[in-house]
Formats: sequence, structure tokens, C-alpha cells
Amino acid sequence: MKAFTQLTAIVAPLDRVNVDTDAIIPKQFLKSIKRSGFGVNCFDEWRYLDHG
Repeated sequence: MKAFTQLTAIVAPLDRVNVDTDAIIPKQFLKSIKRSGFGVNCFDEWRYLDHG
């Protein structure tokens, strides 16, 4: 594995003291055994309202 040396992406601060791992990827989206494709569901419950 290559060592991490530089990040070339957009960074957004998250002004929270503690972030529960269930908030990062809610449990209903953890049905895949692949290690990719989770980005679209990150913080789903924080980003969307109940009515869509």
C-alpha cells in the first residue's frame, strides 16, 4: 500500500464535537460487501428531510 502524503480534494469542516458512526453511513445503507459506493449515502439523515 502506498503511503498517504497529500490530499487533493475539497475539504469541508464539520462543526460537531462528536459524530456517531451511524450518522456517517446509516445502517440501512450497509448492505453491500463492496468497499465503494457509500459516498452518496454519507450523512443521509443530516442532509435530507423526512418528506424528501
